[in-house]
Amino acid sequence: MSQKVTIYDLAKQLKVSPGTVSRSLNDHASISKKTKDKVLALANEMGYRTNKFAANLRNQKSNTLGVIVPKLNSYFMSTVLAGIESAASSEGYNLIISQSLESEAKEISNTKALLDSGVDALLVSLAYETTNYDHFNMFTNRKIPLLFFDRVLDLNNCTTILINNEAAGFDATEHLIKQDCKNILHISGSFTRTVYRDRYLGFKKALEKYNLPFSQEQLLETDLDPTKIEDVIQHILKSPNKIDGIFVANDTMAVKCVKELQKLNYKIPEDIKVIGFNNNPISEIINPSLSTINYPGYEMGILAGQSIINHLNGNINLQSANSIILKHKLIIRESTLK
Repeated sequence: MSQKVTIYDLAKQLKVSPGTVSRSLNDHASISKKTKDKVLALANEMGYRTNKFAANLRNQKSNTLGVIVPKLNSYFMSTVLAGIESAASSEGYNLIISQSLESEAKEISNTKALLDSGVDALLVSLAYETTNYDHFNMFTNRKIPLLFFDRVLDLNNCTTILINNEAAGFDATEHLIKQDCKNILHISGSFTRTVYRDRYLGFKKALEKYNLPFSQEQLLETDLDPTKIEDVIQHILKSPNKIDGIFVANDTMAVKCVKELQKLNYKIPEDIKVIGFNNNPISEIINPSLSTINYPGYEMGILAGQSIINHLNGNINLQSANSIILKHKLIIRESTLK
């Protein structure tokens, strides 16, 4: 392997001091254009690479943001990441992205690794399993900005970005009720995450508004894993009262419900109406097309990236904005229409 070229190698070749080479590479005003051009030409010729890590240590800034998401193979998370990356790259920031795979232990490990990498800030969407949040103290104790999005945590001096999940859950359920559904099943994610608990609260409020009774059989708390669809189908089949509407906390599971029910000769929406959540592209492809709640992932990512960078640059103080709420939208398609 060839030896790495240093500023001392360049200085020796050019018969100037290492300081002159360093200042030339950093476009310092004290160095003439002629000298800068010579240094840059030789640096390119010899394959010199700037040691950005060392420079960042001196500047106490890495221009890098750390991001932890539950899973990278989620359409919603991929749109959020695209938004963060767009905001970051436009301001000269890089991203280090890791996934917790819904594991608290993995999330803790990722948090430490990103701290050790010297990121300027951390953006997190929490794992299903996470119930202890002490690992974030390593950031807050060092006053390194911390922002939560989608699956959020209410920590002092930490901003959260999400939609009003309770209102969205209400809108989805109210739509089913207005389509004459009387016995609606809500298939939820884990209540350890407030986003799913809030969607459930919206579901119950809609039932209360329209004087529809609620029993525990109308709630199925799951990890929203489509490979476990059989448990969901069995719950539907064994329901003491015929289920005529289903509100699912994400589109992937909702689509799987539709397909499995169709295999059992259920007609959608005639026999059971189904609405999902997130507005995943799969919701338009399935037949019938799936009604859903649009969750603006890309906009969330843009806002998260811009907010944390503006805070780092001193343009805003995120600590004064505890929670930022984005607008959701009910999208009505064939799976719920009368």
